[in-house]
Amino acid sequence: MTPDYKDIATFTTAIQEIFPKLMHYLEAEEIRELTGLGITPGQVNALLILFMHDDLTMGELSTEIYLAESAATRLVDRLVKMNLVKRKGDDKDRRVVRVYLTSYGRQLANLVFQRRSLRFRNLAERISPDEREMLIVSIQAVLRVFEEFDHQSTPLPQLEE
Repeated sequence: MTPDYKDIATFTTAIQEIFPKLMHYLEAEEIRELTGLGITPGQVNALLILFMHDDLTMGELSTEIYLAESAATRLVDRLVKMNLVKRKGDDKDRRVVRVYLTSYGRQLANLVFQRRSLRFRNLAERISPDEREMLIVSIQAVLRVFEEFDHQSTPLPQLEE
């Protein structure tokens, strides 16, 4: 008998079983993907954001990588020292600092992007077109709700002891 995932308790139990396994696989892939590159997952995330949306302001980058602007600045400082990104002033507003990939940073981001594309292509080839569509729609729903949680000022209910 197929579980009834429309039931909240059944859904909650299933998610709690699935997520640790999913995170394990994703983290293991990330470790394999970054081995030998001398870069952290947070740094590669910033590179990939800049690879897809080059020439962002520090504020835009910090929003995209979910870090406070001060933490994003420290991360960019490390990437500048590694010759992966450069900063430049904005042509229209001297207060604005823009970040963009160096040639080396673009090559490294492209390598990681290609590795991830291959991994997701392999996944896509092993599931049906309907499953691919359901997966994307479901992940988008999860992200939407998590973003709603982030914007709510109401804390989650506390567990009773």
